[in-house]
Amino acid sequence: MANILVTGADGQLGSELKKIAFSPLDEVFFTDVAELDITDKKAVEDYVSRNDIDTIVNCAAYTAVDRAEEEPDRAELINVRAVENLADVAMREGCLLVHVSTDYVFDGMASEAYTEKSVVSPQTVYGCTKLAGERAIKRSGCLAIIIRTAWLYSEFGNNFVKTMLRLAKEKGELNVVSDQVGTPTYAADLAAAIVHVLADDCVAEKTGIYHFSNEGICSWYEFAQEIMRLSGEKCKVNAIAMADYPTKAHRPAYSVLDKTKIKEKFGVSVPEWKEALGRMMKRMG
Repeated sequence: MANILVTGADGQLGSELKKIAFSPLDEVFFTDVAELDITDKKAVEDYVSRNDIDTIVNCAAYTAVDRAEEEPDRAELINVRAVENLADVAMREGCLLVHVSTDYVFDGMASEAYTEKSVVSPQTVYGCTKLAGERAIKRSGCLAIIIRTAWLYSEFGNNFVKTMLRLAKEKGELNVVSDQVGTPTYAADLAAAIVHVLADDCVAEKTGIYHFSNEGICSWYEFAQEIMRLSGEKCKVNAIAMADYPTKAHRPAYSVLDKTKIKEKFGVSVPEWKEALGRMMKRMG
Protein backbone atom coordinates (compact mmCIF):
# COMPACT_ATOMS: atom_id res chain seq x y z
CA MET A 1 0.00 0.00 0.00
CA ALA A 2 1.24 3.47 -0.88
CA ASN A 3 0.12 7.00 -0.14
CA ILE A 4 0.67 8.89 -3.39
CA LEU A 5 0.70 12.67 -3.76
CA VAL A 6 -0.01 13.98 -7.27
CA THR A 7 0.80 17.67 -7.79
CA GLY A 8 -0.43 19.72 -10.74
CA ALA A 9 -3.52 17.50 -10.78
CA ASP A 10 -5.65 19.96 -12.77
CA GLY A 11 -3.30 19.99 -15.77
CA GLN A 12 -3.32 17.69 -18.78
CA LEU A 13 -1.32 14.86 -17.22
CA GLY A 14 -2.81 15.21 -13.75
CA SER A 15 -6.32 15.13 -15.19
CA GLU A 16 -5.50 11.88 -16.99
CA LEU A 17 -4.03 10.38 -13.82
CA LYS A 18 -7.33 11.08 -12.06
CA LYS A 19 -9.06 8.81 -14.57
CA ILE A 20 -6.67 5.87 -14.21
CA ALA A 21 -7.06 3.05 -11.73
CA PHE A 22 -4.08 2.99 -9.39
CA SER A 23 -3.60 -0.09 -7.24
CA PRO A 24 -6.71 -0.55 -5.04
CA LEU A 25 -4.33 -0.64 -2.08
CA ASP A 26 -3.04 2.86 -2.83
CA GLU A 27 -4.49 6.11 -1.54
CA VAL A 28 -3.95 8.94 -4.01
CA PHE A 29 -4.02 12.62 -3.01
CA PHE A 30 -4.67 14.84 -6.04
CA THR A 31 -3.62 18.44 -5.48
CA ASP A 32 -3.18 21.60 -7.48
CA VAL A 33 -2.09 25.01 -6.27
CA ALA A 34 -5.38 25.62 -4.42
CA GLU A 35 -4.79 22.54 -2.25
CA LEU A 36 -0.99 22.65 -2.05
CA ASP A 37 1.39 25.41 -3.13
CA ILE A 38 4.58 23.51 -3.90
CA THR A 39 6.58 26.75 -4.03
CA ASP A 40 6.02 26.88 -0.25
CA LYS A 41 8.42 24.34 1.25
CA LYS A 42 6.81 24.39 4.68
CA ALA A 43 3.44 23.63 3.10
CA VAL A 44 4.97 20.68 1.25
CA GLU A 45 6.62 19.39 4.43
CA ASP A 46 3.37 19.62 6.38
CA TYR A 47 1.27 17.95 3.69
CA VAL A 48 3.67 15.05 3.17
CA SER A 49 4.05 14.47 6.90
CA ARG A 50 0.35 14.85 7.73
CA ASN A 51 -0.76 12.40 5.04
CA ASP A 52 2.14 9.96 5.46
CA ILE A 53 3.06 10.32 1.77
CA ASP A 54 5.61 7.86 0.43
CA THR A 55 5.40 8.64 -3.31
CA ILE A 56 5.22 12.05 -5.02
CA VAL A 57 4.26 12.40 -8.69
CA ASN A 58 5.03 15.93 -9.82
CA CYS A 59 2.92 16.96 -12.80
CA ALA A 60 3.14 20.67 -11.97
CA ALA A 61 5.18 22.83 -14.34
CA TYR A 62 5.42 26.20 -16.01
CA THR A 63 4.97 25.15 -19.65
CA ALA A 64 4.23 28.43 -21.47
CA VAL A 65 7.36 28.22 -23.62
CA ASP A 66 7.16 31.66 -25.23
CA ARG A 67 5.92 33.49 -22.13
CA ALA A 68 8.80 32.01 -20.13
CA GLU A 69 11.15 34.22 -22.16
CA GLU A 70 9.39 37.22 -20.60
CA GLU A 71 8.75 35.65 -17.18
CA PRO A 72 11.98 33.80 -16.35
CA ASP A 73 11.54 34.31 -12.62
CA ARG A 74 8.08 32.74 -12.69
CA ALA A 75 9.33 29.81 -14.76
CA GLU A 76 12.23 29.30 -12.35
CA LEU A 77 9.94 29.43 -9.31
CA ILE A 78 7.76 26.58 -10.57
CA ASN A 79 10.24 24.52 -12.60
CA VAL A 80 13.22 24.81 -10.24
CA ARG A 81 12.42 26.11 -6.75
CA ALA A 82 9.22 24.10 -6.34
CA VAL A 83 11.00 21.00 -7.62
CA GLU A 84 13.79 21.58 -5.11
CA ASN A 85 11.17 21.70 -2.37
CA LEU A 86 9.62 18.40 -3.45
CA ALA A 87 13.02 16.73 -3.83
CA ASP A 88 14.31 17.94 -0.46
CA VAL A 89 11.16 16.78 1.33
CA ALA A 90 11.25 13.47 -0.55
CA MET A 91 14.85 12.95 0.57
CA ARG A 92 14.10 13.73 4.21
CA GLU A 93 10.90 11.66 4.35
CA GLY A 94 12.20 8.75 2.27
CA CYS A 95 9.69 9.28 -0.54
CA LEU A 96 10.02 8.25 -4.17
CA LEU A 97 9.72 11.27 -6.47
CA VAL A 98 8.43 10.83 -10.02
CA HIS A 99 9.02 14.04 -11.98
CA VAL A 100 8.00 14.93 -15.53
CA SER A 101 10.54 16.77 -17.69
CA THR A 102 10.83 17.67 -21.36
CA ASP A 103 12.58 17.27 -24.71
CA TYR A 104 13.46 20.99 -24.45
CA VAL A 105 16.51 20.04 -22.37
CA PHE A 106 18.10 19.17 -25.75
CA ASP A 107 19.12 21.60 -28.49
CA GLY A 108 16.94 19.94 -31.13
CA MET A 109 19.79 19.64 -33.62
CA ALA A 110 20.13 15.84 -33.59
CA SER A 111 19.39 13.51 -36.48
CA GLU A 112 18.61 10.41 -34.42
CA ALA A 113 16.44 9.82 -31.38
CA TYR A 114 17.70 11.29 -28.12
CA THR A 115 18.57 8.76 -25.43
CA GLU A 116 18.83 9.44 -21.72
CA LYS A 117 22.61 9.73 -22.20
CA SER A 118 22.44 12.33 -24.99
CA VAL A 119 24.13 15.65 -24.27
CA VAL A 120 21.73 18.26 -22.87
CA SER A 121 21.86 21.82 -24.20
CA PRO A 122 18.62 23.75 -23.67
CA GLN A 123 18.05 26.76 -25.91
CA THR A 124 15.15 28.43 -24.08
CA VAL A 125 14.27 29.71 -20.63
CA TYR A 126 11.74 26.91 -20.37
CA GLY A 127 14.30 24.26 -21.28
CA CYS A 128 16.93 25.75 -18.96
CA THR A 129 14.55 25.78 -15.99
CA LYS A 130 13.39 22.22 -16.64
CA LEU A 131 17.01 21.03 -16.79
CA ALA A 132 17.76 22.94 -13.59
CA GLY A 133 14.82 21.11 -12.00
CA GLU A 134 16.30 17.76 -13.04
CA ARG A 135 19.65 18.74 -11.55
CA ALA A 136 18.03 19.91 -8.31
CA ILE A 137 16.50 16.44 -7.93
CA LYS A 138 19.86 14.79 -8.50
CA ARG A 139 21.55 17.10 -5.97
CA SER A 140 18.97 16.28 -3.32
CA GLY A 141 19.90 12.59 -3.35
CA CYS A 142 16.26 11.48 -3.16
CA LEU A 143 14.95 8.36 -4.85
CA ALA A 144 13.69 9.72 -8.14
CA ILE A 145 12.46 8.78 -11.58
CA ILE A 146 12.53 11.59 -14.13
CA ILE A 147 10.44 11.04 -17.25
CA ARG A 148 11.09 13.34 -20.20
CA THR A 149 8.25 13.69 -22.67
CA ALA A 150 7.34 15.82 -25.70
CA TRP A 151 4.42 17.30 -27.64
CA LEU A 152 1.90 16.49 -24.90
CA TYR A 153 -1.82 16.70 -25.71
CA SER A 154 -5.15 15.51 -24.28
CA GLU A 155 -8.79 16.52 -24.15
CA PHE A 156 -7.90 18.67 -21.14
CA GLY A 157 -6.29 22.11 -21.05
CA ASN A 158 -4.69 23.88 -23.99
CA ASN A 159 -2.70 21.95 -26.56
CA PHE A 160 -1.98 21.62 -30.27
CA VAL A 161 -4.82 19.21 -31.04
CA LYS A 162 -7.49 21.37 -29.45
CA THR A 163 -6.04 24.50 -31.07
CA MET A 164 -6.10 22.90 -34.53
CA LEU A 165 -9.70 21.75 -34.06
CA ARG A 166 -10.77 25.21 -32.94
CA LEU A 167 -8.99 26.99 -35.79
CA ALA A 168 -10.33 24.50 -38.34
CA LYS A 169 -13.86 25.66 -37.50
CA GLU A 170 -12.86 29.32 -37.78
CA LYS A 171 -10.67 29.28 -40.91
CA GLY A 172 -10.68 27.75 -44.37
CA GLU A 173 -6.97 26.94 -44.24
CA LEU A 174 -4.09 26.81 -41.79
CA ASN A 175 -0.32 27.20 -42.10
CA VAL A 176 1.63 24.69 -40.00
CA VAL A 177 5.38 24.20 -39.64
CA SER A 178 6.74 21.18 -41.52
CA ASP A 179 10.45 21.33 -40.64
CA GLN A 180 10.09 20.54 -36.93
CA VAL A 181 9.77 16.83 -36.26
CA GLY A 182 9.09 14.84 -33.13
CA THR A 183 6.47 12.56 -31.64
CA PRO A 184 3.12 13.60 -30.18
CA THR A 185 2.38 12.19 -26.72
CA TYR A 186 -1.15 11.43 -25.58
CA ALA A 187 -1.23 12.38 -21.89
CA ALA A 188 -3.40 9.33 -21.13
CA ASP A 189 -0.61 7.05 -22.38
CA LEU A 190 2.00 8.87 -20.30
CA ALA A 191 -0.29 8.61 -17.26
CA ALA A 192 -0.69 4.88 -17.87
CA ALA A 193 3.09 4.52 -18.12
CA ILE A 194 3.57 6.32 -14.78
CA VAL A 195 1.05 4.08 -13.03
CA HIS A 196 2.74 1.04 -14.60
CA VAL A 197 6.12 2.22 -13.29
CA LEU A 198 4.76 2.78 -9.78
CA ALA A 199 3.30 -0.74 -9.75
CA ASP A 200 6.77 -2.26 -10.28
CA ASP A 201 7.89 -3.96 -7.06
CA CYS A 202 11.50 -2.99 -7.80
CA VAL A 203 10.82 0.62 -8.74
CA ALA A 204 13.14 1.95 -6.02
CA GLU A 205 16.02 0.06 -7.63
CA LYS A 206 15.34 1.52 -11.10
CA THR A 207 15.71 5.22 -10.39
CA GLY A 208 17.11 7.60 -13.00
CA ILE A 209 16.05 9.37 -16.18
CA TYR A 210 13.67 7.83 -18.72
CA HIS A 211 12.07 8.98 -21.96
CA PHE A 212 8.44 8.50 -22.94
CA SER A 213 6.45 9.68 -25.95
CA ASN A 214 4.28 7.75 -28.35
CA GLU A 215 6.01 5.77 -31.10
CA GLY A 216 6.68 7.11 -34.58
CA ILE A 217 7.87 10.39 -36.03
CA CYS A 218 5.99 13.25 -37.66
CA SER A 219 6.17 16.99 -38.29
CA TRP A 220 3.68 19.45 -36.83
CA TYR A 221 2.26 19.70 -40.37
CA GLU A 222 1.73 15.92 -40.55
CA PHE A 223 0.27 15.98 -37.05
CA ALA A 224 -2.22 18.67 -38.13
CA GLN A 225 -3.12 16.73 -41.27
CA GLU A 226 -3.94 13.64 -39.22
CA ILE A 227 -6.06 15.73 -36.83
CA MET A 228 -8.08 17.01 -39.80
CA ARG A 229 -8.44 13.53 -41.28
CA LEU A 230 -9.71 12.02 -38.05
CA SER A 231 -12.05 14.91 -37.26
CA GLY A 232 -13.49 15.14 -40.75
CA GLU A 233 -12.80 18.86 -40.87
CA LYS A 234 -12.38 20.19 -44.43
CA CYS A 235 -9.82 22.83 -43.43
CA LYS A 236 -6.80 22.88 -45.76
CA VAL A 237 -3.39 22.56 -44.08
CA ASN A 238 -0.41 24.25 -45.74
CA ALA A 239 3.20 23.36 -44.94
CA ILE A 240 5.45 26.26 -43.97
CA ALA A 241 9.01 26.57 -42.66
CA MET A 242 10.04 27.49 -39.10
CA ALA A 243 11.55 30.65 -40.52
CA ASP A 244 8.10 31.73 -41.70
CA TYR A 245 6.60 31.38 -38.24
CA PRO A 246 8.88 33.22 -35.79
CA THR A 247 8.33 32.69 -32.06
CA LYS A 248 9.85 34.28 -28.96
CA ALA A 249 11.35 30.96 -27.88
CA HIS A 250 13.44 28.78 -30.18
CA ARG A 251 11.64 25.56 -31.11
CA PRO A 252 13.74 22.39 -31.46
CA ALA A 253 13.87 21.17 -35.05
CA TYR A 254 14.19 17.55 -33.88
CA SER A 255 12.49 16.23 -30.75
CA VAL A 256 12.33 12.45 -31.15
CA LEU A 257 12.93 10.56 -27.89
CA ASP A 258 14.29 7.02 -27.66
CA LYS A 259 11.99 4.92 -25.44
CA THR A 260 14.16 1.78 -25.27
CA LYS A 261 15.13 2.21 -21.60
CA ILE A 262 11.61 2.54 -20.15
CA LYS A 263 10.41 -0.37 -22.28
CA GLU A 264 13.26 -2.64 -21.18
CA LYS A 265 13.44 -1.63 -17.50
CA PHE A 266 9.72 -1.50 -16.77
CA GLY A 267 8.08 -3.38 -19.64
CA VAL A 268 6.10 -0.28 -20.57
CA SER A 269 4.01 -0.60 -23.73
CA VAL A 270 4.29 2.44 -26.02
CA PRO A 271 1.38 2.98 -28.47
CA GLU A 272 1.94 4.47 -31.94
CA TRP A 273 1.06 8.16 -32.22
CA LYS A 274 -1.68 7.90 -34.86
CA GLU A 275 -3.47 5.18 -32.91
CA ALA A 276 -3.18 7.24 -29.72
CA LEU A 277 -4.54 10.35 -31.43
CA GLY A 278 -7.46 8.33 -32.73
CA ARG A 279 -8.32 7.21 -29.20
CA MET A 280 -8.19 10.77 -27.90
CA MET A 281 -10.40 12.06 -30.71
CA LYS A 282 -13.00 9.36 -30.00
CA ARG A 283 -13.01 10.30 -26.33
CA MET A 284 -13.65 13.93 -27.29
CA GLY A 285 -16.64 12.76 -29.32
